[in-house]
Amino acid sequence: MSVQHQELAAGRWFRLSLVEQLANVGSEVERAIRWRGKGNAAYGQRAFERALELLDLTIADEKNRLRLKELTRLREALADYFWFDNHYGSSDESWRRYFRAFAYAAAIGRGV
Repeated sequence: MSVQHQELAAGRWFRLSLVEQLANVGSEVERAIRWRGKGNAAYGQRAFERALELLDLTIADEKNRLRLKELTRLREALADYFWFDNHYGSSDESWRRYFRAFAYAAAIGRGV
C-alpha cells in the first residue's frame, strides 16, 4: 500500500488535534461506505485504505499515546467490518454515528 497522503505523512497531520484527525479518518470511512453502497468495491477499498493510513498516522502521533488502546481497537473494529467477518456487529450507521461526533466537534473547534 503506497502513501496516499504525502503532505500529511510528512508532518502536517501531527499538528491537527485528535478530534480533527478522527474527523478526517471518518471522512474516508464515509467515502468507503458510500462507494461500497454504490457497488464500486474498488473505490470503496481505496477509500478504506486511505482511512487506515490516516488512522495509522493518528496512532503514530506522540500526543495520542494515552489513547493507543482506543485507537488500536478502532483500527481492529474497522478492519473487521470492511475486510473480515464483522464479529463486532458494526453497521454503516454505527460507523457514521461514531465519526459524526468527531466531525461535529472539529467544526465547532474551527468556529463553523
